[in-house]
Amino acid sequence: MATVTATANATATDGFRPHRVVVLALDGLLPFELGIPHRIFGRPRDAEGRLLYEVVTCSVRPPGPVDTDADFAIQVPNGPEALATADTVIVPASYELGPVFEEGVLTPELADALARIRPGTRLASICTGVYVLAAAGLLDGRPATTHWADAERFQQLFPRIEVDADVLFIDDGDVLTSAGVAAGIDLCLHMVRRDFGTAVANDVARRTVVPPHRDGGQAQYIHRPVPDPQLATTTAARAWALGRLHEPIQLRDMAEQEAMSVRTFTRRFREEVGVSPGQWLTQQRVERARHLLESTDLSMDQVATDAGFGTAQSMRQHLQAALGVTPTTYRRTFRTGGGGGGGRSSGFEGYGSESYGGVGAAP
Repeated sequence: MATVTATANATATDGFRPHRVVVLALDGLLPFELGIPHRIFGRPRDAEGRLLYEVVTCSVRPPGPVDTDADFAIQVPNGPEALATADTVIVPASYELGPVFEEGVLTPELADALARIRPGTRLASICTGVYVLAAAGLLDGRPATTHWADAERFQQLFPRIEVDADVLFIDDGDVLTSAGVAAGIDLCLHMVRRDFGTAVANDVARRTVVPPHRDGGQAQYIHRPVPDPQLATTTAARAWALGRLHEPIQLRDMAEQEAMSVRTFTRRFREEVGVSPGQWLTQQRVERARHLLESTDLSMDQVATDAGFGTAQSMRQHLQAALGVTPTTYRRTFRTGGGGGGGRSSGFEGYGSESYGGVGAAP
């Protein structure tokens, strides 16, 4: 615990304190999912080069080894006291949750650890880590998701939770849950975007070599995740459209780029991207507007024109629907480095990004 306290005091001397993310390492944890928060939150920096987050790992026991589902254990430097210092607590997946998984109840050791978390702390889970939040009663009456293979059992064990097995992650304000494995990356990038804006999250994504963002509302899997390599794709049409977002773009214009009929193009587009061409264009224009609002001093009319919305009123309506805030509020929040608000959200496609391996909403 001394290590955590010393870091906190050092960063507070100049009035700056990074957002502290405490990751709870439980026996049987998956090393890949434990590493996600450290990789994503360990990268963002401000204009002065200071880390925006501090990531700390803790156990429910005093400092020492924690078993993983692999053939090695990890040495965790902090005990449960670290949870009391957190701004955000993340619970990765574990395969050895015992009564938490079997009966939906916390062990005394885990209950004592969670009781140390301060009111108002943001909570998040990756994959089956959601069982811990559910067993603690933190998800009753709220929406949540987990790995699709566990969703049915999870719903039976916790009938008071609104389980959605189709989405990658759910942001319900102060509690966020994600599906399995790579969806944890989507969730953590979403939190960075929510805290510090699009530019910071996109920079982390580039450094991590992943798409800036997958829509949280995308399905966890589809029956045909990868298009037949013998068939033509819609990649060129998407690239063509991204270079012309400021212009009117018709569906037939995109179809012509691939020498397809509108009907064939629309079907292939849904198979590859998971949404319709029209929905995708709107997502890209929203993301373009977000980027311009964060990084330029262009007027609202200029941003609307450059993003392809035509008028400031049209842009306002689309951003209000997509983000829950007006363009003016969004600019004021992220141009000053402030954090994003709460509220349930599923995120939006990153500007110029593509989904992992064709995973998307079912056609």
